Parts: sequence; structure tokens; C-alpha cells
Amino acid sequence: MGGIKVTLIGAGSRSFGPASIRDILLSETLAQHEVTFTLMDRADEPLDRAAAYARHVKERLGRSTTIEAVTALDRAVDGADFVVTAIEVQRELYWSMDFHVPRKHGFRQVFGENGGPGGLFHALRNMGPMLDVAHAMERACPEAWLLNFTNPEHKLCEALSRLTRIKNVGLCHGVFGGLRQIAHILDRSVESIDGAACGINHFTWFQRIADAKTGEDLYPALRAAERAGDWLHDWHEIGMARILLRRFGLWPSPAANHYGEYIRWAEEFVADELQYYYDPADGHPWETGSVPEFVYSLAGEPTKRPWKRPPAERARLEEMELKRSGELQVPIMEGIGCGVVRKLAAVNVPNQGAIPNLPDDLVVEIPATADADGLHPVGMAPLPEAIAAMIRLQGSIHQVLVEAYAERSKEKLLQAFLLDPCVDSYRRAVECVDEMLRLQADMLPEFA
Repeated sequence: MGGIKVTLIGAGSRSFGPASIRDILLSETLAQHEVTFTLMDRADEPLDRAAAYARHVKERLGRSTTIEAVTALDRAVDGADFVVTAIEVQRELYWSMDFHVPRKHGFRQVFGENGGPGGLFHALRNMGPMLDVAHAMERACPEAWLLNFTNPEHKLCEALSRLTRIKNVGLCHGVFGGLRQIAHILDRSVESIDGAACGINHFTWFQRIADAKTGEDLYPALRAAERAGDWLHDWHEIGMARILLRRFGLWPSPAANHYGEYIRWAEEFVADELQYYYDPADGHPWETGSVPEFVYSLAGEPTKRPWKRPPAERARLEEMELKRSGELQVPIMEGIGCGVVRKLAAVNVPNQGAIPNLPDDLVVEIPATADADGLHPVGMAPLPEAIAAMIRLQGSIHQVLVEAYAERSKEKLLQAFLLDPCVDSYRRAVECVDEMLRLQADMLPEFA
């Protein structure tokens, strides 16, 4: 069996890095090959920590994997078969800007990560580093696959697909979250449900919800159970999903604070004012350097806590349980690199007819299979026109944003901004774009 080189870029991340290390080393299929596992990060200390953990897991599992750690991008990707990326710079600091600055200008966006005005700038900051990786791959491993976890997933995959020749796929576990919601409402196990969803990342819709054994359509049962449920149950996560099911006919995924980013009226359902809450009289985080705690969700009452809390303690990496994360990068490697057929619940790739009533060049999230011949998207039925219309608008925003980045065109950046459903004022849009470009100048290209 031939050797396989896997490169992990962003290995120093405290969440993504260790999980990916475990996933790759736990794979019995990959272990049958001569695997070289290259860890890459720009910062020495986090990279050293990740490499030490990888060697620890290797020893515990008795693997023969070659592990190396490098800080140079060209060396990291040289000869790679698979390059896995999850990269951010000062994520919390810049995200606090993405969230608050558009709101200061009156744009009541939700979350500010993947959609809305904040999502545009999140994408612009990460396009440069992601394209640097892809261009390094064009030089050093042009036939390799780029498996990306960096957000905003769809916008970055659009840039990679339109501006490079590298085979790339975006990966996200959001669909699994939607499936768990459905299983909870139906009082069934996740394993008992056969579900298939499609759309764009963080804005997918289940076309099939069926009994995994009998094939029985479970949508009638879901609609009945939804109507019977307490209206405020898990409101922050599924309250908006229930309205979308009633009005548009399909269940969305993954949660309201994600798909709400693409819908103007989502604010009525998503109570996220506490995200990055701080007292502005004390100064803004990007002025003080003190980034407030991020409240991801009101579900589970994360604000119900003692008046004084002891400092949080991080679990030692070596004490973490060795189990697979459920992410899909390893099944893709096992399929393409090892010739084992793997079914994939969700990949982000150019549509190319998989969803008939969406543009062919639009990056969509759809089910697929992976095998020795590559990645094979599963054909889906046309989406209801009202849903397809919302997605097409986002596709146009993505395309214009990529053009703005490639051409360094502030005019096209403003066009993308004005297309967003959350933007309701031309004057305030201009002011917001100017302020964001000024605040994030150290991370953004210069726009003409």
C-alpha cells in the first residue's frame, strides 16, 4: 500500500487541532498505510504542544505514523495528499467587531459569523490566508485535496473554487445538529432516522426525513409533533426552525443563530444581544484588548452562574478521551486515499447540477460519497422556489464578494454589502464599510 501525507494547518488550535489529531491517528484504515502526518502552525509554542500531543496519541495507539511539525507553509504542503485547514487570527477580537460595529450602524444582524455584514468581513480576513494555502498547494502538491473547516465556509470555498485550481471541499457538522433536533422532537434515536439535507453551509434544508429501516416518510409526524410542542421549548435553537417548517415546508439546520444570519426578520426569534456583551463606557474590546466572554446560546442558561466564579481550568490534552469527533475529513481520506467507499452527510462543493434550481457554479452543501475515484455529490430534488430564492441571493453576494477581493474593489465590496438582507440604508452602509475597513486594516487587503 502506498504512503499518504496529511498536512494539518492550524494545528495549534486548542479545539480543532487535538480533535483532528485524534481523528487521523484513530483511523484503522489510514493506519494500514505509511502515513506522514505534518503539523503546521505559525506560532511555535502552540505547535510544539500539538506535536507533543500527537506523539502521545501515537504511542498510546501503537501507530507507526511519522509525525513532523513545521512553521513554513511551502514545506508543510510539499508532497501532501490531503491538506486540512482550520485557521483564524485573534478570532474573538475580530468577531466582536464583526458583531457590534454593524449593529452600531443600525444593521440588526444575527451572530455576525458566516452571514450578514459581519460575515462579509470575516470572509475577507480569511480569504488571503486560505488562498495562500491553495497557491502553495498549486506549487507543491497540485493534485492534493484541500479539506477546509475555516469559516465562513461557503464564502471561502467560493473563493477557492473561483480563484484557484485546487480540488477543495468545505466540511461542517451542522447537518448533524439539525438531525439531532428532529430526533428530539420525534422522540427517536438519531440512528433510526434517514435524513438528507441540502442548501448552503449553515442554511440547509432537509429534503428527506424517513425511518431508516422502513423508509416511511416522517415529515407528517414531525409536523404534528412540532404543533403539539411547548412554544418556548429550546426557543433560541429551534423556535425559528418551527416557523420556517410551517411557512416553507422543510426543516432547516443547524440552529436559528446560524440560518438566522441569512434572513432579515430573524431578529424576532434569536435573542443574541448577550453575545460579546460589554459596557461601552469602559471602552471597546478592539481599543482595550479585553475581549468579553462569548455567550453562544441562551439554551441551557449559560448566564446562570455564581456571582464570583473560579478561573476556568483547561483539561490536559493527555487526559482527553481517545474517540472520533464525527467530522468528515478522515472518511474523505479513507475514501479517496484508501479506496474505501464512504458516505458523507454534507460537503461544500460547486453545485454542478446537484440541486437543479440553483446555479451550477454556486458552492452548495450536499450529501456525497467518497471513493478511490474522488468525491461524488448526490443529486437532490429542486428546492421549493421560496427557499431557492433566498439561497440564490446569498450566492450572488458570495460571487460579488470574491470579485471584490480579487479586484481589490471597494465598489464591489459595497455592492455585496448593499445586497445583504440586513442592510436597509445606503448612507449607513457606506459608513459601516469605511469603519470596518479602518478597524481591520491590518488583516484586510487595501481596497481601491
